[in-house]
Amino acid sequence: MKIVVIGGTGLIGSKTAAILRQGGHEVVAASPKSGINTITGEGLKEAMAGAQVVIDLANSPSFEDKVVLEFFETSGRNVLAAEAAAGIRHHVALSIVGTDRSDNGYFRAKVAQEKLIEASGIPYTIIRATQFMEFLGAIAASGAEGNLVRISPGLFQPIAADDVAAAVADVALAAPRNGIVEIAGPERAPFNEIVARYVKAVGDPHEVVCDPEARYFGGRVEERSLVPLGEARLGRIGLDEWLRGSKAGT
Repeated sequence: MKIVVIGGTGLIGSKTAAILRQGGHEVVAASPKSGINTITGEGLKEAMAGAQVVIDLANSPSFEDKVVLEFFETSGRNVLAAEAAAGIRHHVALSIVGTDRSDNGYFRAKVAQEKLIEASGIPYTIIRATQFMEFLGAIAASGAEGNLVRISPGLFQPIAADDVAAAVADVALAAPRNGIVEIAGPERAPFNEIVARYVKAVGDPHEVVCDPEARYFGGRVEERSLVPLGEARLGRIGLDEWLRGSKAGT
């Protein structure tokens, strides 16, 4: 089967493409570097010719509210229009758990992307994932103030990129859900405790403090705003295993 992976050279895309190729599928790793641009539409028609599935993992180069909204709306419209013309049978998109429960610009942009998909008429599955373990360093840095890192105590359930890619590949090869699937890491704990474990593991001298007013992407974190409320597929890689196996733990 021919599968187009938009954002196929990124963190999740490269891992997903490798899994699908190992399964014997023809994979087009679409990115501006390969001449396929979802903002301009360049190369989309050619990439999708003969494909059955498109996996959209594109991400905005900027997290500024207006820019990220324009990115996901423009990219989404161009991708879905090209899919309709090509007769794509399954559109798979990666989104975020809690994207409709948190008030920040990036999450609002993902909601807009989801609405475009749902209204497109193309069979689809939206995968909402919790935050990736690979982003813990950036999250800690964003909360740093002097010697302290201020992090909300809201619940957090990070997932390893390898588990995200495995779930994306599985969904892509299954029948469209025409709905949402949620995935999360195997361990749930307060956000500040997870970040504290990361900071300790990498030898960062910052002290992580619990701050209920600390923001995430500019939005307030409530107790359950970043974790699944219902059934979710859980990854197999726990935080300690990931820390041991990643560069973060060395």
